[in-house]
Amino acid sequence: MAAETPIRVRSREELIFLLAEAAEIEHNLMCCYLFAAFSLKSEADGLTPEQARVIAGWRRDIIGIAVEEMSHLALVANITIAIGGSPHFGRPNFPIAAGYHPSGVVVELHPFNKSTLDHFIYLERPEGADRPDGAGFDAVKAEYDRNMDGDRLMPNGQDYATVGHLYRGIRQALEDLSTRLGEDRLFIGDMSLQVGPDLTPLPGLTVVKCLKTALTACDTIVDQGEGANGDNARSHYNRFLAMCDAYHQMEATDAGFTPSRPVATNPVMRKGPASRNVWVDAPEAARVMDLANAIYNIMLRALAQGFADHDPLRKQAFIDVAIDGMYALTPVAEHLTTLKASTTVPDVTAGMSFATLRDVTPLPDGKPALLFIAERLEELSDGARRALTGALADGTASRLATLAEKLRHIRPSAAQEPPVMAEPQPGKAETKGYENGQAPAIERAEGKDVIIEFEAKRCIHARFCVLQQPGVFKANVVGPWIVPDDADCADNLVATAQNCPSGAIQYSRKDGRPQEMPPQVNLIQVRENGPNAFRGNLILDGKPIGYRATLCRCGRSKNKPFCDGQHKEGDDPFHATGEPDTGDVTALDVRDGEVHIAPQKNGPLRLSGNLEVLSGTGRTIRKAQALQLCRCGHSANKPYCDGSHARVGFVSE
Repeated sequence: MAAETPIRVRSREELIFLLAEAAEIEHNLMCCYLFAAFSLKSEADGLTPEQARVIAGWRRDIIGIAVEEMSHLALVANITIAIGGSPHFGRPNFPIAAGYHPSGVVVELHPFNKSTLDHFIYLERPEGADRPDGAGFDAVKAEYDRNMDGDRLMPNGQDYATVGHLYRGIRQALEDLSTRLGEDRLFIGDMSLQVGPDLTPLPGLTVVKCLKTALTACDTIVDQGEGANGDNARSHYNRFLAMCDAYHQMEATDAGFTPSRPVATNPVMRKGPASRNVWVDAPEAARVMDLANAIYNIMLRALAQGFADHDPLRKQAFIDVAIDGMYALTPVAEHLTTLKASTTVPDVTAGMSFATLRDVTPLPDGKPALLFIAERLEELSDGARRALTGALADGTASRLATLAEKLRHIRPSAAQEPPVMAEPQPGKAETKGYENGQAPAIERAEGKDVIIEFEAKRCIHARFCVLQQPGVFKANVVGPWIVPDDADCADNLVATAQNCPSGAIQYSRKDGRPQEMPPQVNLIQVRENGPNAFRGNLILDGKPIGYRATLCRCGRSKNKPFCDGQHKEGDDPFHATGEPDTGDVTALDVRDGEVHIAPQKNGPLRLSGNLEVLSGTGRTIRKAQALQLCRCGHSANKPYCDGSHARVGFVSE
């Protein structure tokens, strides 16, 4: 194979121009992969159980690859910010016109089939790999050369044969400009605008601070995509190759095997001049397509806003909309592929076109942006009920409305008043709530000085209570077992309650002494082979849960997000260090305030607030205002999420 023409970058302006093209390549590939994944059949389409199992695996894998493309888009954004530019999230509508990318790069929306799969392999091939493009894709290629001769001041598109070639050029440009300008003069951007793994668990996402971290970001993109010359079994290239092998095996068993619905190639929302497009004008499909594209665009707008905001709570909220919007989009996009697309083109179904807004430039002030995006999500929630029916309408509308509500409730961090317990009534000590010998969900035992409440489902059996106050917490008895007035003194009973790490025991004082207050420093302690123990003013999914909790990190608890001791059970108990490496421990300006805990559906614990993470022995290992903690048990970067939940199929609300 002939040597590829080197990519030449002579200025910061040219590098930002090249990074914008890289962003569009990553963005476009993500859309192409999602379109193919949405087109795949399910067992309801007449597949055999074995075919349905294999295709479901392909769907998960392709969506996982698309998520990594989103990570690449974010890495390119971080590099761009680091050198003083603004991230680029715009892209042209499909199909991409000739001349926009190099002549060998065809970017169109196709349903999943053999030629589409071969095209994906071709696009992700390592440098030097001589593979043909998918059948039919060469026919739409136009030969042209984008390179321009001579020294020019105006940046222009340059040719590259592979995505790896593009990033080799970016990598070389970073090194050359760092040498010529000086590393400190090249990396002049505001790092607080970047999005890192503390905000979202996108695989391989890192903050770019210097030449070394910028080059690492480029290497991550190439390794996840091409697989570093094919060596990475989890690379996109090798995963698509594995799908290709499985495809041939399925065909050998059933010559008529067709994995996807008859989805139109390059569906569009309005009639246009291009003959390769299919105008989706069937009324029901047109309404659903409109909704799917609108959801995609509000996700895109939120993503752009997330990279533009300095405020950690707002930044987290915008990124949440960009990521969590996929849970609303996916079922709508998959449903769309079951609907008749056209009144004139027979036997094709519709698909979303990923049509874009002309401009997704973020608003200059994050406060109005919260209201803007919340308002739009509410409009889309109403629109979902008009475009869809039944459970899909209810579920989509609810997901979008929930995202809007979260945005409308974003407030600056502030200490919250302690939880209010029921007003005690005078009388002797008693335990309320027992019926037919069964303990209630929350047992309440009232003494003359202290009221104790016990929530059994949060208990991890640390046994501080029965060991420190055996007179109050009477082990191995039937029925009511908490007698506050049998404490040696009220202060000692309160101290025992405050030692309960899970928050299963809460108390309220009747003797005029101080009630429990939030700690002055919010702490998360990583337990060896066990859960994460939280101390702070804890807000779980918007609701106060007290100041103490132990939350599952093994993925096995039947009481998620709380720990229920399953990490110790079975023949294969959970193993995870309680002494992770020390990360960024830069002092926080404020160390207390609310800790917001948002368990992500089938994903990590998303945290925001002023957070200090301790090892099991009490060593400070991290200080941050936002974190993503693993709760599937499979992250290679415990206690932090690395995206493994998607790979292992972790399931949790």
